[in-house]
Amino acid sequence: MSSSWLPLILLLFYPVALVHINRNEYYTAAVYEHRPVLNLNPQSLVDRQTALRLMNYNLDIYEEQVNLASKQGVKIIVFPEDGIHGFNYSRASIFPFLEPIPNPEFVKWNPCIEPDKFRGTEVLNRLSCMARKGQMFLVANVPGKQLCNSSDPHCPSDGRYQFNTNVVFSSDGDLIARYFKQNLYFESAFNVPPVVEHVKFETPFAGTFGILTCFDLLFFEPTVTLIEKYGIQQVVLPLAWNNQLPLLTAIQAQRAFATAFSINLLAPNIHSPSMEMTGSGIYTPVKSVYYHNMTNAEGKLIVAHVPVTASQSHQLHSGEFCKLKKAEHDCPFHRYIDKESFVFTEGEEDYHMFKVKQGTRVPDVFYAEMMYDNYTLLPLLSSKGELKVCHNSLCCYLVYQGTFSDNELYALGVFDGLHTVHGTYYVQVCTVVKCSASSYTSCGVGVTDADSLINFKLWGNFSTKYIFPEILSSEMTLDLADSMGWENNYFFMSRSGMSSGLVTAALYGRWYSKDKEW
Repeated sequence: MSSSWLPLILLLFYPVALVHINRNEYYTAAVYEHRPVLNLNPQSLVDRQTALRLMNYNLDIYEEQVNLASKQGVKIIVFPEDGIHGFNYSRASIFPFLEPIPNPEFVKWNPCIEPDKFRGTEVLNRLSCMARKGQMFLVANVPGKQLCNSSDPHCPSDGRYQFNTNVVFSSDGDLIARYFKQNLYFESAFNVPPVVEHVKFETPFAGTFGILTCFDLLFFEPTVTLIEKYGIQQVVLPLAWNNQLPLLTAIQAQRAFATAFSINLLAPNIHSPSMEMTGSGIYTPVKSVYYHNMTNAEGKLIVAHVPVTASQSHQLHSGEFCKLKKAEHDCPFHRYIDKESFVFTEGEEDYHMFKVKQGTRVPDVFYAEMMYDNYTLLPLLSSKGELKVCHNSLCCYLVYQGTFSDNELYALGVFDGLHTVHGTYYVQVCTVVKCSASSYTSCGVGVTDADSLINFKLWGNFSTKYIFPEILSSEMTLDLADSMGWENNYFFMSRSGMSSGLVTAALYGRWYSKDKEW
């Protein structure tokens, strides 16, 4: 590592790295946003040696990062999805990249020590040796294969499963976990596992970690079951995530996920600005060390000290996590109450709760496409105000006051319905977005810069307890709510005193049980 790079790292890591560290309470983690060496013709058929040549280019970079991480005392390093082999393969063209990956629950294997135990496992051998040499746990994503036959009713016609697979190695190089990705994202080369897996692994420094992959983040299985049923507080999440403004860039989704589930999250993404892929980080429920860069062509190693218990960093909010086995709408997902925030009057219904002063101009509702969904919106036409907008069963409310730039238009939006593009899943969303121009038709188009400083409280009568809070400010900077939680069956989020312009504030609800109705 060059000395000129060190000050940048210290500045970037300030929220976590410059606190007093108790070795019994914190561990050092790393994620690497990798710019992969890609197969320029992923649909073409190649032999195993050609496939290994490409993968070794990427593994050489991984090895460099492990060496750098080792010098910083890293206990666990996580690499992104598709980082070794790339993407956009067909089922046939990915075949020479596949490796057999035995189930660590039944087979004890250290590929570095026993390289010949299984044939065709050169990539696993190298990863094992990296972990062993670096004395750290290592998580990587590889394409795996598993033979099957006609006795298995799910067996593909060519006699093998092909899985998008995360593998985990201990600091000794033992293969200790594998996870087959459940929720594929336009990945015709791979099979969906016939049985949902909830995969965990144990570490001596932070207890149990759960394993997910990229698009899993948006779905109930295996994600919610893994975290809620098994009480997971540490999650590794390799990604190859395409950013989608204004609501689903990688860092927005990662930050919201860690906050909503009150977990620590280690989330490396692929670095490929030309494909809208960047955004990696290490997150606790209320702190984050992240990287988003659409101009730099190189990868990025992120290192941070992480609390062993996620609640140790949970300083902004108080309340209890719901552990009752009830329907989604019966049991608050998180209940964080700040008594100094806007408070609803006890017993009032939503219609009476929200009052517009006589003579106040009520703006016209308009409609615009956002994230491929048809949102209902109201413009923010004054420097302060109160707005309400509804769609289907969801009503969203906003109280705001701000210093607005003359050329910036904002809107309060709502969507309550089935999202059907790039995945099918039911969402309930309340959001305040900066429009890309002064026309209503520009609302919903992604922007990254803003000058308007807005204090706000945003809330809605959500039908699901799974609500993911997002605040994005100018230049792709993440922010956190001052307070959030449930009040009288409404979920709210408030923020004041932001230092940079508001780009997006959102309460992104996932009504998982509605997915099955369509």
